[in-house]
Amino acid sequence: MKMNTRILTPLLSMLATIVCMLPQKSEATVVEFQTVMGPFEVNLYDNATPTTVANFLDYVNNGAYTSSIMHRSVPGFIVQGGGFTFNLAWPATAVLSNAAITNEPEFSNLRGTIAMAKTSLPDSATNQWFFNLADNSANLDLQNAGFTAFGEVVGNGMDVVDAIAALQRFNFGSPFNELPLRSDNGGDPDATNLVIVTAVTISDPIVDSAGAAGLSPTPNTLINQPPPAPPPTATVGGGGGGSGGGTLGVLTLFLLLLTNVLARVTRRSFA
Repeated sequence: MKMNTRILTPLLSMLATIVCMLPQKSEATVVEFQTVMGPFEVNLYDNATPTTVANFLDYVNNGAYTSSIMHRSVPGFIVQGGGFTFNLAWPATAVLSNAAITNEPEFSNLRGTIAMAKTSLPDSATNQWFFNLADNSANLDLQNAGFTAFGEVVGNGMDVVDAIAALQRFNFGSPFNELPLRSDNGGDPDATNLVIVTAVTISDPIVDSAGAAGLSPTPNTLINQPPPAPPPTATVGGGGGGSGGGTLGVLTLFLLLLTNVLARVTRRSFA
């Protein structure tokens, strides 16, 4: 039996319109960090922090993080990387950075999130990133216009990050004064004790972040809070306000001086 095309065409058009109107699933990229301490995956927040994710993936696709190191570890705070690569000789080599990007502090810096490191300028992030070891929202969500959290570690990945954070730290001078090492060889760091990221690769370019990964990133609410109200101004007659007491003292002194002057003028008038 043949379907009448005059009926079928409008029906298909209507179906296409309905599909377009349905809520779209949130999509996100998953990347895998392959390290000497083990692999772990990070689900990126493509939709909410598109500039930051695109910047990060540009470094990933160019192999900039291959043989990079975790160069900074602060217990209970962060583990940082993305800034230096190890090329079989110490010191490590700085990763070439692209232009700085616009800050996108949409989500809170909670434990397990990855965020961009930057200088004292709000829009200065380039290639370095860090993993939050704890809830750092009170510090990092507002400081320096907020730090951009652009993804989170999924699965059991924080076991690897925590293992890196538990390593002993050594001081080899800035920027390696908080360098995590797997062992102390008595000399310069090398491939046997550095925490090397052998590669960062895209393991899943498009996933349902809300469903498959179960992501529910927490919005950064501190960044939009109004500034605190100024302290109240003390008034005369208040409960011990310094400015009121000072004003009252000056006024009293002026009245005493005026009374003294008037008394002298009166005495002279009747002399």
